[in-house]
Amino acid sequence: MDSLSATKHHNNLPKPSSLHMEAPPPEPSPLRKIMVVASIAAGVQFGWALQLSLLTPYVQLLGIPHTWASFIWLCGPISGMLVQPIVGYHSDRCTSRFGRRRPFIAAGALAVAIAVFLIGYAADLGHIFGDSLAKKTRPRAIAIFVVGFWILDVANNMLQGPCRALLADLSAGDHRKTRNANAFFSFFMAVGNVLGYAAGSYSGLHHVFPFTKTKACDVYCANLKSCFFLSIALLLSLATIALIYVKENTVPSEKSTASVAEEDGSHGGMPCFGQLFGAFRELKRPMWILLLVTCLNWIAWFPFLLFDTDWMGHEVYGGTVGEGKAYDRGVRAGALGLMLNSLVLGATSLGVDVLARGVGGVKRLWGIVNFLLAVCLAMTVLVTKMAQHSRQYTDLPGGIHEPLPPPSGVKAGALALFSVLGIPLAITYSIPFALASIFSTTSGAGQGLSLGVLNLAIVIPQMVVSVISGPWDDLFGGGNLPAFVVGAVAAAASGILSLILLPSPPPDLAKTATAAGGGFH
Repeated sequence: MDSLSATKHHNNLPKPSSLHMEAPPPEPSPLRKIMVVASIAAGVQFGWALQLSLLTPYVQLLGIPHTWASFIWLCGPISGMLVQPIVGYHSDRCTSRFGRRRPFIAAGALAVAIAVFLIGYAADLGHIFGDSLAKKTRPRAIAIFVVGFWILDVANNMLQGPCRALLADLSAGDHRKTRNANAFFSFFMAVGNVLGYAAGSYSGLHHVFPFTKTKACDVYCANLKSCFFLSIALLLSLATIALIYVKENTVPSEKSTASVAEEDGSHGGMPCFGQLFGAFRELKRPMWILLLVTCLNWIAWFPFLLFDTDWMGHEVYGGTVGEGKAYDRGVRAGALGLMLNSLVLGATSLGVDVLARGVGGVKRLWGIVNFLLAVCLAMTVLVTKMAQHSRQYTDLPGGIHEPLPPPSGVKAGALALFSVLGIPLAITYSIPFALASIFSTTSGAGQGLSLGVLNLAIVIPQMVVSVISGPWDDLFGGGNLPAFVVGAVAAAASGILSLILLPSPPPDLAKTATAAGGGFH
């Protein structure tokens, strides 16, 4: 998760929190430098889009059953809960001659490249180390994949937090620059999403890298490798340009980590976590309500974010992993849907302020879009039933009973759901973080700590969903619909609580509600 570092620039209290001890540069940097740093988000989000669209089907291709596939995604919320506070805390206090943020950005980009290589070549490396291609389950490939996937999520969290912090440093407290920095970061996230989902939806990308198709790696696997090669190239190029072009003021050497810790009265251990969990004792009622609404919101979102393309492959196209072409067609159609989702997300992100004014405030907007989320998740049941009712089959050589693609109306309905879901997703990426900043300001609490607590309300539901969604779906006969229905109920509950219990922010601070943005990885 990158929410902990998402709004460092809002910290206007006389005594900053222990997670945010930096003194901003005296003058804001030119907008072009802010744009160059923000562009790193496109490289990060390109890889994240590939994770969301292609990796759940890929793990099943390696032999992990659907019931247990969700456990793989535990690494995202766990690394978000642990890595973000640690990296944020130490990047604030880094005394490297290269700057506070740049060493972490460089290390994170390099770690992403290594992780993506391990994931893409998991099947090949597993075969080299003894996996039998005749067996459905490839244990060595699975082990390599899991290691690479955990490294990838840790690296993403290691990279995004310092990127956002560097944007805040470059803005130097200038509110206009800060808003522009967040707008550019969100814009480049949308660009990365579109590029990633477009690459994932194209089935012929492996022809560009013909060496990716091997004995252990079929066409789908080769396409995944090719997508990851593009992801590595984009991320490393953008990160290198930013690190070379944008310099940052270094912390004086005498201001060492130890001396800063002494100023805080923090000695040894993990002071960042002590400060973070200690903040729970200081929370006011508005923050507790915000945490509850956010928790329910992410219980609603995470099943779909995990299994959206798998739903298209299994339920809408009627395919089975590793059998015929129906499942692969569905996954590519799902990637196309995610690309449409990103386009709507990007457009909505630019208009959150207008939408909030139109419906009477940010908390009312959040409640309304949560009901929209609930309706869309419930509609997956209708689309699935329509696809099953209209499904036709053809017999292929070898006795394979292959499902034909669904009618155009069913496919259009599924893609429409993906597109419409971009609206509530844009609100989810902005309003909760901004409300946390507003509520902490009005209560006198530290901004960084309040957002760190909000981060826990995001990652803990993700861990719960990752653990129970697979067995829950299996309890009702497999498939993704049981988890989607639970998500619809959670979204409706989140909308009701948002409208009834969540307090409205003060009018003079409500305008800042669209200035912050965040991601969920």
